[in-house]
Amino acid sequence: MNKFINTIKNIFSIEELRGRILNTLLFITFFRLGSYIVLPGIDAAKLEQKGEGGLLGLLNMFSGGAFNNASIFALGIMPYISASIAIQLLTIALPYFQKMQKDGESGRKKLNQITRVLTIFVTAAQATAYLQTTIPADAIIVSAWSFRLFAVIILIAGTMFCMWLGEKITDKGVGNGISMLIMIGIVSRFPGSIIGEAQSRGMSGALLFVIEIVALFFVVMGAVMVTQAVRRIPVQYAKQVVGNRTSSVGGERQYIPLKLNSAGVMPIIFAQALMFVPGLLAGSFAEKSEFAQSIAQKFSDFTSLEYNLLFAFLIIVFTFFYTAISINPTQISDDMKRGGGFVPGVKPGEATSTFIADILDRITLPGAFMLAIIAILPALASLFGITRGFASFFGGTSLLILVGVVLDTLQQIESYLLMRKYEGLMQSGRVKGRTEAVAQ
Repeated sequence: MNKFINTIKNIFSIEELRGRILNTLLFITFFRLGSYIVLPGIDAAKLEQKGEGGLLGLLNMFSGGAFNNASIFALGIMPYISASIAIQLLTIALPYFQKMQKDGESGRKKLNQITRVLTIFVTAAQATAYLQTTIPADAIIVSAWSFRLFAVIILIAGTMFCMWLGEKITDKGVGNGISMLIMIGIVSRFPGSIIGEAQSRGMSGALLFVIEIVALFFVVMGAVMVTQAVRRIPVQYAKQVVGNRTSSVGGERQYIPLKLNSAGVMPIIFAQALMFVPGLLAGSFAEKSEFAQSIAQKFSDFTSLEYNLLFAFLIIVFTFFYTAISINPTQISDDMKRGGGFVPGVKPGEATSTFIADILDRITLPGAFMLAIIAILPALASLFGITRGFASFFGGTSLLILVGVVLDTLQQIESYLLMRKYEGLMQSGRVKGRTEAVAQ
């Protein structure tokens, strides 16, 4: 306890770190307040509350309930993330975007500007669909056409403001701002979920509730291990000889850290976005076929065996796909070769590229299966009688985002402490997995 108190004192004794933490809290406060400001022209009492499952439930979770509240931040930061993913895919597919990515700081600024413009169009499309499908007609208390026109403008402004808050947190706060906003949206639902679970158990189920909390602790620890697991490939750099003197640059061993789960939460998000398709297609034929009706019923229940088998399969496929487009063994090999680096026992060039690709395939397979298990844990928790809101924290997108953002933030705070020669956050050593030496 004394070490914890001393660590807190050390954190707030660093003026720059203290300012960044206070700035982060201030920006988060603005974000949370905005999620309760309802769009003008709506009777909030007549809004329909969407369920926890499916794509709409995912959007509501990321926005911290703003989606169901029909607030000015209803779409949150998700349109910006969609635009960012689209630009990232374009940098792989189109030479024009590849060139911009390789142009250094000027290229990154152009890509950021294109992403912002694309975010406006994505938000406009999503806002139109959101107003058409989510807001009941009887909840609109003004002219329908004027409401939709001004609501789309307000939702675009809300998303752009959330994007600005995320960038400000990154620049003047602690951690990655965009990820921080998503995490806050998820965490804001945790107190209500745990209170709801405790009330559902009552005094007679107090022991079972304690067991659930212990199980949640071990699930979180498992998610941390999967997130932090790294396969390090040793890279040796030759010493540079200039004249009669040997340069001190080079001659040292570094590592390429290949993560067990290089794709992060993206496979779960992609898979969850497609899981409504089987039920939608089957539902259109439900009146003519009992089989289609059965399929629609099974895929509308996220705890069914068929739903989770398909969900796990899609996650495994998307894990390999996203890892393949985000990590290029050939580029890594070429960068090493230009820098005078080599993997001991492996020839530079194509042999090194093949070596890295083989290792990546071997670690991606168990990583994909572990990610699929984490994704279906909320369904298993629901089958054991845990309320749906609390079960969502036993795995899936919410847990992985929470673990990843918390680890990133702790690592950044610890870097400030170590830079000022204070003790780190952990007595056993540094927060690992984020600052490993990467071979360039």
